[in-house]
Amino acid sequence: MADSAVQQNLVAKNAEYASKFDKGDLGIPPAKNCIVVTCMDARIDPAAAYGIDIGDAHVIRNAGGHVRPALRDILISQQLVGTKELLVIKHTGCGMLSFKNEDALTMVEKNLGVQARANLEGFDFHTITNLEEAVKSDVKWLKDCSYVPRDVLVSGWIYDVATGKVKKVV
Repeated sequence: MADSAVQQNLVAKNAEYASKFDKGDLGIPPAKNCIVVTCMDARIDPAAAYGIDIGDAHVIRNAGGHVRPALRDILISQQLVGTKELLVIKHTGCGMLSFKNEDALTMVEKNLGVQARANLEGFDFHTITNLEEAVKSDVKWLKDCSYVPRDVLVSGWIYDVATGKVKKVV
């Protein structure tokens, strides 16, 4: 089977990248000693938008930029690598604002069947109803979490996909 256009692009662009790559000596700990939890939305380029160069930070991305699903990665970063700052960055126009858990479950049932939906009963898709409140809630959860050391600086932000600007929420 031939490679897809996406795979062909990956190989070509990687060859170009690798031909100029000179960062192979970077250590595991991020230079800025921080973690960024942000959304997987393709309109966000964390490196460019948040001033992160290769080797600067651990960037954890998931739908909605939620911290609870990212806890495993946060723990690894803090406990094994020693990061001391955590930035939660959600964004305007997030798809997680456009549906509720029930909507997602209904779509799973329509596309994958009744059994698939039954298997997900009680599953939380971590949808968002209010962007600022979601940022505050995630930051509070981290600050209250016994797994996050008290000396870790936690802040919450909103990135505006229309302007490229960030705003501190908490």
